[in-house]
Amino acid sequence: MDDQPRDGAQEQEGTRLDALVAERRAKLARLRASGVDPYPVGVEVTHALAEVRRAWDDALEAGEGSGVEVAVGGRLVLRRGHGKLAFLVLREGDAELQLMCQLDVLGDAGMALVADLDVGDWLAARGEVVRTRRGELSVQVRTVTLVGKALRPLPDKWHGLRDVETRFRQRELDLAVNPEARRVFAIRSRVVAALRAELVARGYVEVETPMLHPLPGGALAKPFSTHHNALDIDLYLRIAPELYLKRLVAGGMPRVFEINRVFRNEGLSPRHNPEFTMLESYEAYADYHAIMDLTEALLQRAALDAVGTTTLTYGGRRLELGGRWPRRTLLALVREATGVTDLAYDAPLEKVRDLCDEHGVAWEDAWGVGKLVLELYEKLVEASLWEPTFVIDYPLEVSPLARRHRADPHTTERFEPIVAGRELGNAFSELTDPDDQRARFEAQARAKAAGDEEAMVVDDAYLRAMELGMPPMGGLGIGVDRLVMLLAGVDTIRDVILFPTLRPE
Repeated sequence: MDDQPRDGAQEQEGTRLDALVAERRAKLARLRASGVDPYPVGVEVTHALAEVRRAWDDALEAGEGSGVEVAVGGRLVLRRGHGKLAFLVLREGDAELQLMCQLDVLGDAGMALVADLDVGDWLAARGEVVRTRRGELSVQVRTVTLVGKALRPLPDKWHGLRDVETRFRQRELDLAVNPEARRVFAIRSRVVAALRAELVARGYVEVETPMLHPLPGGALAKPFSTHHNALDIDLYLRIAPELYLKRLVAGGMPRVFEINRVFRNEGLSPRHNPEFTMLESYEAYADYHAIMDLTEALLQRAALDAVGTTTLTYGGRRLELGGRWPRRTLLALVREATGVTDLAYDAPLEKVRDLCDEHGVAWEDAWGVGKLVLELYEKLVEASLWEPTFVIDYPLEVSPLARRHRADPHTTERFEPIVAGRELGNAFSELTDPDDQRARFEAQARAKAAGDEEAMVVDDAYLRAMELGMPPMGGLGIGVDRLVMLLAGVDTIRDVILFPTLRPE
């Protein structure tokens, strides 16, 4: 069913909203006229609502007082009663607590303020923690203060906020009324903390590298461009921190990582947002086998810390992140999917193009066999890999920063972790030979000149760092947003980014 109201209903709803806002503004004017500041600069709060719950939920019998006075704050989400006795429910995060307001304690002026409050207002209250005769943990209010007047009403609590566009565009409203939104972003916070903790425990140093790059590099993607007026130079929002991080390893920092935003000027989809969060790490002396072990540890730690288990249900299907994940070569997977058991990277180009045509895979004249095989994999295989799998040994043609495979000149020591049919990251034994890297940069530059907007350019600053000498190293990139999608059980990246990119209203 379409949750969007029809034009007439939308106009009626707008008129109703205007009336409610006008009524609340009239209350605001009365408060100010009476000398009450509805937006004070600061209020003392001694206990979070969750702290009160933890300390006294099991400590008081019905009708019993604690003898302890607390000062609490939160948003008013429910009210009942009037006259001599009123009950207010405050919410702070996911914790809720009742306030018991009595005429013989607050007096006429205090109860008049309580009567004039609206759902959505922010309050501070001070009083004793008690359990009512009906058994509800409460604060028996001695003073109550309006600390943030809400001029717009919250959505009806029975229907909530169902319009997806409004949820993403007004995330503050989504968080205020939807427990599911608060759950997802609590998981996100725990995921990031877990990734950071695991890397720090392994001796990695967290660093920050530039967001503005003089050259776009570190990944195959189209960048956003901007201009710095004082220096009169064009700059690019980074598409990856990779080249700067590897320069740090060359400088003598053997284990580094960064968790931060990257920006790619690409379309929107359930898995793509123009700005998203990446974890990138680099470890001297490691190869891609060691980085696979690291990836397993990171993702399993994130699952345990964020949701308490490595056994998930995603899209109604069971998914086990624990244990050792299988390693499958990309070429072997494509052979299985196509039934062409002798497919190879040195196969005739026309034969592989014909195979693409047979399976409905579009191709371009400039693509070699490696790129065609990758396209076949992405069309025929990737979405079918449900259980966690490392797809390894990607074609050289599509891996300009990865080390050439030690046993196969056509491939690189690169892998991608695939879970529930989705790529969660990218990693390789890093290329540390500056001459090989220069040749690959130059091949990328030729592709860019031929019209490939995602191809790289020659980065002389990075090549200079390589010529200083680089140790062998393994690198890893994990898409944090996609990992959170998996662990939170949601289908779109917009659900895990607080403020996703949207078309203007």
